[in-house]
Amino acid sequence: MSQRFQRLQDCLGYRFRDDAQLELALTHRSFGSPNNERLEFLGDSILNFIIGEALYRKLPEAREGQLSRLRAQMVKGETLAELAHEFELGGCLRLGEGEMKSGGQKRDSILADAVEAIIGAIYLEAGFDACAERVNAWYQPRLAQVSLDKPSKDPKTELQEFLQAKQLPLPDYQVVEVAGQAHAHTFTIACRVALLKQAVQASASSRREAEKQAAAAVLEKLRGH
Repeated sequence: MSQRFQRLQDCLGYRFRDDAQLELALTHRSFGSPNNERLEFLGDSILNFIIGEALYRKLPEAREGQLSRLRAQMVKGETLAELAHEFELGGCLRLGEGEMKSGGQKRDSILADAVEAIIGAIYLEAGFDACAERVNAWYQPRLAQVSLDKPSKDPKTELQEFLQAKQLPLPDYQVVEVAGQAHAHTFTIACRVALLKQAVQASASSRREAEKQAAAAVLEKLRGH
């Protein structure tokens, strides 16, 4: 296994006994067959159950509809892609030449599918309890923030809905700077909205997180006004 794959396993907090299982989980259909589509199917089902149980136990007063909405927020592609970025998973993907050239290693849908496939692979190799322990550990910061007293929407969604309610243009996010080495980039994003004269900037280790932070800062300014 390459150093990159070893680092990925360190981020996952799980070391595969069979390296071929991890390679399969990271193999996109564009690379050929076999690929990770079956593992993705399995991982999706397991993830929904693990997060559903975690929410059920954390929020005993929540109704079925509330639990369903919170789970959907937790297991959606965007959240899975965020996890993939945290794991620096993109550089480990096995993609076909065309997909690689078109930036597939950064595409949210491909990253999200790979995370689900990894969950499926861990389940097959180590069983449900070990798989649930890892998934709950990955999601711990997000689960800790879950509450029925505050909205589960991320700041970008909140900002978009805030502006739409006022019939204003949607926010414009632009990359101002990408600094650091390839494995440790820092993205600086500027967010512009019609209600503010100046753009608001934020920096983070992923573009998505920087956009969220910028949106949160804009919301704070708007609500302050």
